[in-house]
Amino acid sequence: MRRVVVTGMGAVTPIGNDVYSMWKAAKNGLCGIGEITHYDHTDHKVSLAAEVKDFDPNRYLDRSEVRRLDDFCIYALTAACEAMEDSKIDMKKEDPLRCGVIFSSGIGGMTSIQREDMRGMQKGYDRVNPHFIPMVISNMAAGHIAMKFGFNGICSCVVTACAGSGNAIGDSFRQIKFGFNDIMICGGAEASITPLGIGGFTSMNALSTSRDPLRASIPFDKERNGFVMGEGAGALILEEYEHAINRGAKIYCEIKGYGVSCDAHHVTAPLEDGSMAAVCMEKAMEEADVTCEDIDYINAHGTSTQLNDRCETRAVKRALKESACDVMMSSTKSLTGHLLGASGAVEAILTSLMVEHDTVIATANYKVKDEECDLDIVPNKARNTKVDIALSNSFGFGGHNVSLLFGKVR
Repeated sequence: MRRVVVTGMGAVTPIGNDVYSMWKAAKNGLCGIGEITHYDHTDHKVSLAAEVKDFDPNRYLDRSEVRRLDDFCIYALTAACEAMEDSKIDMKKEDPLRCGVIFSSGIGGMTSIQREDMRGMQKGYDRVNPHFIPMVISNMAAGHIAMKFGFNGICSCVVTACAGSGNAIGDSFRQIKFGFNDIMICGGAEASITPLGIGGFTSMNALSTSRDPLRASIPFDKERNGFVMGEGAGALILEEYEHAINRGAKIYCEIKGYGVSCDAHHVTAPLEDGSMAAVCMEKAMEEADVTCEDIDYINAHGTSTQLNDRCETRAVKRALKESACDVMMSSTKSLTGHLLGASGAVEAILTSLMVEHDTVIATANYKVKDEECDLDIVPNKARNTKVDIALSNSFGFGGHNVSLLFGKVR
C-alpha cells in the first residue's frame, strides 16, 4: 500500500483568507464570529455568524469568472489555487490522468438560490441568470477546480452534509493509497449565510441565539445552546509519498488512516451512546496501525450543540477507553463557527499544522464545566506540546461519521 502525504494547503475562513493568516489567528485564539452583515438580520432570532471578511475574489480569479460563480465556488477555487501554489506542483511534468479532484459542499449555491428566487418573483422566472443551474449544483466546485488545473483523473463531489469534506479527503487518500492517482486536490466549500440558510437551521433550533460573539460557539461548555454558521473553504493537496520526495516537495504530515460509519439512526440527531462515531475512530486507528495510547490529540467535531458535544465525548471514551482521559481534544469551531461542508477540510488543515508545529489550538471562550463533557478540551489557551498522532472528526446530518488520522512523517 502506498503512503499518502499532505504537500499543499489553501484556506478561506472567518479567521483568515489564507493558511498563514488562519493559523496565526487560531494560535492566538482569535474568534471569527460577529454580527451578520450579509443581510439585515433585524427581527431575526439569530444575529451572529462567522463570515469571511475582507475577501478579494480577484486574488486568483478574473472578474468574468467571478460573475459566473456562486460564492461557495469562488471560495473553493481560491483555496485550491493557494494549495496548488503552496505545493509547487508543475503540471507540465505531471500526467493529468493521474491527477484528480474530490471536493465537497453540503448545500451548494445557496447564495445564488436566494438571489435568483427573489429575481424570479420580481421579474418572472424566465429572467433568472442563465448561469443559475451551474452556479448552484454542488459538484461545480470540483468541476471548476479540475478545469482550472487540467486534472483529468477522477473528478467527484461528496455530499454527506457536514461530514462531506472529511469524506472528500478520505476518499482522495484511498485514491492514492490504492494506486489510482498520484495527486489529489480535495476539500470542501460552503457559503450559506443567507436569510434562507440561517432561517432553515433556526427553525430546527440548531443555531445559537446568543447576542454575545464570545458566548455563541462554545463547544463543551455547559451553557452551549447551538452552533454558529460559518462559511469559507479548505483545500489540501494529497500526494503519493515517493512522488512527493522525488520532486522535492515540502511535506506537512502523513495521512495514515480513514474511518467511516453511519449511525443509521435519525435524520439530524447522533446516536446517544456514540457507538458508531467510536467505530469510525477505531477504523481510522486500525488502518493506521496505531493504538489508543498513541493518540495525542483529537480535533473534535464539537459543534456547540448540547447533543453533539455530549455524544462525541461518549464516543471518544468508547474508542480510546482508558486513554481517553489523557488525550487532548479541542474544537476549532469555537473560533471559525461551523462551516458545514467545508468544516472537515478547514479542520484537517488546522490538524495537519498542529502535527507539524507541535501546537494544540484551544477551545476558545470556555467558562462553565459540563460534567458530561469531562475530557481535556484544552480550554482557552493553546499548548506547545508533542503532537505525533492526531484524529480529526466530522459528523453530518443523516448519520454520516468520518475520522481522519494524521501523523508526522517517519
